[in-house]
Amino acid sequence: MTNKKIIHSIGMMSGTSLDGIDLVYVIWDIDDYSKFKIVASKAVDYSKEWKLRLQNAFHIATEEITKLHVDFGKLVGGEISEFIKEHSIENLDFIASHGHTIFHNPKEDYTLQIGCGYQISKITNTKVICDFRTQDVALGGQGAPLVPIGDALLFSNYDACINLGGFANISFDKNGERVAFDICAVNTVLNFYANKLGFAYDEDGKLARQGKFNKNLYNELNSLDFYRKQEPKSLGIEYVHAQVFPIIEKYNLNEKDVLRTYVEHVAFQLYLTISKSKSQNILITGGGTFNKFLLEKLSFYASLNFDIKNRELINYKEALIFAFLGLRRFENKINCLSSVTGAIKDHSSGQIIKV
Repeated sequence: MTNKKIIHSIGMMSGTSLDGIDLVYVIWDIDDYSKFKIVASKAVDYSKEWKLRLQNAFHIATEEITKLHVDFGKLVGGEISEFIKEHSIENLDFIASHGHTIFHNPKEDYTLQIGCGYQISKITNTKVICDFRTQDVALGGQGAPLVPIGDALLFSNYDACINLGGFANISFDKNGERVAFDICAVNTVLNFYANKLGFAYDEDGKLARQGKFNKNLYNELNSLDFYRKQEPKSLGIEYVHAQVFPIIEKYNLNEKDVLRTYVEHVAFQLYLTISKSKSQNILITGGGTFNKFLLEKLSFYASLNFDIKNRELINYKEALIFAFLGLRRFENKINCLSSVTGAIKDHSSGQIIKV
């Protein structure tokens, strides 16, 4: 445990929607975490080559994944070094890296986030905290979501926090303890069909707005078994490939109609979850927050107070909270809640590396 009152850290996040690497430089007051200050932030887009490598990683052989793990660590280390130079960062206690998820199958006791911490530490000459999910899975948990302890300690003025990234997830207090779970796939699906139309993503939901709603597809998506499961529960890209895409593809719709229908599906699942949580004042973050059509549909179902004003928080909340998870690990304090993941106990998760 550190004796320092002020801690300087960099948080790194790469999400399943493949929109790039998010970096934040954060100063923490360990006597009052809510007094954190985001000093600098940066989003690094993936090159076409890297986007393709990460997209295909789900299907490649063991040796190739091992090389990808090291290569991605070198990429992250290089980008963080550049970030440090750009912002003349002199004080830095640690880097907290989420890495990039390739596999997530807690039911079979495994999860994999690539991005070799040893390479990041070597390149940046800084202590690295990484691999936040593996220990939780070993303890019988889902290994996700990990963000809720940050929601509870940094954003306690909200009834609930929702992130709209590759997947949507929610966290809120229930009967005196924090609960959280994944809701549905969002940008992993929306970006896939926007890509087919030649776009990186559906800006403002304009493509979806042009499509036609298909009620049969909508009803079948809403009948997916995952929605009937009780929390804790989490989703991975495997679920999208095995469950979501096969349903969509059998309807043989054009991409805009798929987007239109899927946005309606996401909005409805968000509404159902928010209703069950009995939340009124909600912080929404993540790339999906900029999908105006999605938020219009959500507002149609749910008349609530959505806070989407802080653009930096919308873009970098997950990177911020992984810096916070690193801080809690740095202090050897609990950063993973069994009430959220289903693990046998609360614990302090993350591998600490210094080359």
